[in-house]
Amino acid sequence: MQTILTEKLRNYLVENNPDILVSLQNSLSVSAYLEDKVALVMPLAEQLLAESKPQYIIEETCLNELTGDLRPSKFLYIKAILEEDFLQTYSRFREIGVLTYEIINLIEACKGLFEAIGFTEENQDNRALRYAVMGTIQEYLEA
Repeated sequence: MQTILTEKLRNYLVENNPDILVSLQNSLSVSAYLEDKVALVMPLAEQLLAESKPQYIIEETCLNELTGDLRPSKFLYIKAILEEDFLQTYSRFREIGVLTYEIINLIEACKGLFEAIGFTEENQDNRALRYAVMGTIQEYLEA
């Protein structure tokens, strides 16, 4: 179970939070991060297993627990804004193979904004936040 959850968490990071994965790779601590996070949910997995829950329910419940602090994804948020409001730039970044790299840079550029406003599942649809991020993206692109 531990191996399955570790792989699911790694895949989740690849798809939703590559910025975190890159940061962890830079500090050479990807394995430690994955192992530590999965170890925290193993008691829950064991409890669900003891309750004879189906494996897919155990995996889904544990993955939700593992990724709770990773949601919402700043990476997917900025990617969506780029694609919707800066399509030409988005397409160019994708064509030359730097889309992920540039989104990670944009996350860093928006870091103070995300911290000041607070980026949560409850406010990810906030127009003021979206416009502020769009402004930061525009400034980044013009630099």
